[in-house]
Amino acid sequence: MKHPTTVWLQTIGVWLGLFIAASTVANDAAVNAVIEEHWAWTLENYPEWRLEYGDRSGNRDWTDLSLEAIASRHEALGEFSQRLQSIEPAGLSDQTALNRLMLLRELDDERQRFEQGLHLIAIDMRSGPQHRFGMAERLSFTTEADYRDWLARLEKMPVQLAQYTALLKQGIAQNRVQAQVIMSRVPAQLARVINDNPRLSPFYGIFEQLPEAIPADVQADIQAEAQRVITEVLNPAYQKFQTFINETYLPASRPEPGIGSLEGGKGAYQFLASSFTTTDLTPEEIHQIGLDEVARIRTEMEAVIEDVGFDGDIQAFNEFLRSDPQFYYSTPQELLEGYQAVSKRLDPELVKLFGTLPRMPYGVRPIPADIAPDTTTAYYMQPAADGTRPGWYYVNLHKPEVRPKFEMEVLSVHESVPGHHLQIAIAQELGELPEFRRASGVTAFVEGWGLYSERLGYDMGLYQDPYSRYGQLVYDMWRAVRLVVDTGMHYFGWSRDRAIAYFMANAAKTETDIINEIDRYIGWPGQALAYKIGQLKMLELRARAEEDLGEAFDIRAFHDHLLGAGAIPLDVLETRMLLWIETQEPK
Repeated sequence: MKHPTTVWLQTIGVWLGLFIAASTVANDAAVNAVIEEHWAWTLENYPEWRLEYGDRSGNRDWTDLSLEAIASRHEALGEFSQRLQSIEPAGLSDQTALNRLMLLRELDDERQRFEQGLHLIAIDMRSGPQHRFGMAERLSFTTEADYRDWLARLEKMPVQLAQYTALLKQGIAQNRVQAQVIMSRVPAQLARVINDNPRLSPFYGIFEQLPEAIPADVQADIQAEAQRVITEVLNPAYQKFQTFINETYLPASRPEPGIGSLEGGKGAYQFLASSFTTTDLTPEEIHQIGLDEVARIRTEMEAVIEDVGFDGDIQAFNEFLRSDPQFYYSTPQELLEGYQAVSKRLDPELVKLFGTLPRMPYGVRPIPADIAPDTTTAYYMQPAADGTRPGWYYVNLHKPEVRPKFEMEVLSVHESVPGHHLQIAIAQELGELPEFRRASGVTAFVEGWGLYSERLGYDMGLYQDPYSRYGQLVYDMWRAVRLVVDTGMHYFGWSRDRAIAYFMANAAKTETDIINEIDRYIGWPGQALAYKIGQLKMLELRARAEEDLGEAFDIRAFHDHLLGAGAIPLDVLETRMLLWIETQEPK
């Protein structure tokens, strides 16, 4: 028979356990309520996002970019943050604690961007209202209602352009302005939008050929309405905006490339460096990491140059690669077919490296000709969250004579599989996570994974040709150079010419690509730091797992676990992977 005291203690223990469990459930519920409210608020405030989830209610609207609306959203984010902070993390389940942490970081990051005035630098050569026609690439056009909704949205472009004008004027007043070298590209972009012949407007492209299911008389009416909207609504509004850019904003733009030249700009850049890398690394430390990586990769490049028997130094070899016709296709169509052929070789190799593969497919598309001259070599568009649109790997066919063949393998593994498409599509299918986690775009993880995936090309049997192997090193060097030139321009006061010269001296990319890249970094401070910092952390974790587990190391299980929580900050990733290593069978 048990002693009464023992029975009493056991009873207390049971009740205590039940109390703790009930408290955890209650606290989890409180966090989940905030998360759900925030997601509903997000879809309410950003109507363009709704279609990704099968909701067409926002198809006639743009996000309100008025100064008042942005300030109101800032306040709302603060309220969400305060509510989460009031919930004690110690009383949460592990998954809910991580959800709380990630949403808090997201909220506080957005609030700091507002407080730094970064929302006022609202335009660059790659983003802004001059590219609004490109949104049609993300939309579904199958019914009459789809086209009518798009026309109704275009009718509201004058309001959106006026809001951009007010934002940029406020930026001038608060000394938060874009660099002149970036803004000098925008007038030509706006000129391409404004056309006396509405059928030649980039906004008209989707109206050229409508689905046969729409009656012919309705098609003609839609096309006539599109021409009217372009002529009477869009052209005058864009002409007014173009005048503002040319006469007011461009002269007020900063002459220096770096954001550090603005009052408080170095502090803003330190915040951006921390935000994009999800680390506490300083710009000085990141700059040094870049220099060290450039030196390491350069040694590997020189070994390849020696292997191919080239008589000359690395600069001469890089110039040879930039200029010899054997490394380039002659036509855009040949270049596109080359990319498609590379992509077809990738999918069968994935089973060697992953136990879990996404259900959603992807395809290869050309970057629209209207934006190709001012954008990068390629980019990826993720699938619609409701499964109605596949992922798209967009490739730049502008000037095929500057798009080298030896880059195609490494570029494809980064942008498609096992890079962006595989990672993002898997994240979208993590049904146990809240929607904001499945949609997470933590740059250090997303782009770190893309760069890490470039190394996986060796595991997939790529880079057999020494020039393709050099291409992989060129891309790794490209991201190492980013650390040096991004911190150089935005923190250490480098000129644009110095950044271009440093890039040219260390990478075989063509001058056209290099100039576009440098201008991208100028227009988007800090983002370029995320790739290499993320990659280095993932390589470090893989090396740790291989060392600790020895023959028990399973690359498929490692990758599945690394991707199994979606895109997460690097410190959270490190904790997650080190715990995983501890649970595996040791060597």
